[in-house]
Amino acid sequence: MSKIGIYPGTFDPITNGHIDVIRRSLQIVKKLIVAVSNDHSKDYLFSSEERVKIIKNSLFKDLKFKKNRIKVLSFNTLTTSLCSKYRATIIFRGLRAVSDFEYEFKMTGMNFQLNPSIETIFLMSSDNNSFISSNLVKEVH
Repeated sequence: MSKIGIYPGTFDPITNGHIDVIRRSLQIVKKLIVAVSNDHSKDYLFSSEERVKIIKNSLFKDLKFKKNRIKVLSFNTLTTSLCSKYRATIIFRGLRAVSDFEYEFKMTGMNFQLNPSIETIFLMSSDNNSFISSNLVKEVH
């Protein structure tokens, strides 16, 4: 059975840390869905359509990732619902610091309550990407 994973996030904008998580996730699953959150309650720098386009350009044109292994899409549902729709059994989450863990731990618990057949895998960011966040990139911009 080939594993399908989902890497959800806002990616506003995508960072080298996100790319690092994508690259490492592909070592674990056959297919990865990069799911761009379109939660209308948040204020984004880029629209979901722009973020999807930026990610596709970064992954496929600039970095030459294989299109048959990655699908990039926007979503505005629960992540567990998206997992069910695409038969994904793994949710990938990137962690930069211990401070990220508390929020992610709560989300993982809720996702488990919604669908216990979905595992969450936390990937620590590489040292050279651990202090870069989308918010920091936006502030510098």
